[in-house]
Amino acid sequence: MPPLAAGGKRVLARIIDIVIVLIPAFLLDWASVGLHGSDFTAGRSAVGGVFTAGIGFLYEFVMTRSTGQTFGKRAMGLRAAMLDNGAVPTAQASALRALVLWLPAFCCSCVWFLIIGITVAFDRPYKQGLHDKAAKTVVVEAA
Repeated sequence: MPPLAAGGKRVLARIIDIVIVLIPAFLLDWASVGLHGSDFTAGRSAVGGVFTAGIGFLYEFVMTRSTGQTFGKRAMGLRAAMLDNGAVPTAQASALRALVLWLPAFCCSCVWFLIIGITVAFDRPYKQGLHDKAAKTVVVEAA
């Protein structure tokens, strides 16, 4: 199996992926609810959360299942791999990984991504976030 990914590369990859998800989520939120100055309501937040979680889940699932790489991982030279054999994650593992990563973004995205980052930083020996542990995956250097 290739070496585990460095933490800094993982952070940059995730930032790229979050931006990629947030752009269409914001546009869909804007198109469905509109912009009214500084009008920020719980309903508006929920609509944005649904779009963010839904798009994030689909993006992560499709990209991880096909090659193990999202655009962020590809840019940083990383990929997700099955812990037991280094293969591209299975459909089930990709779905579970995406679900654990993006579903909580519906209500608490900033806190959730901080929790994910902390688990990656302090987990030993595989540097797994909660989403990696659930799916039995790791993030490694791309070959």
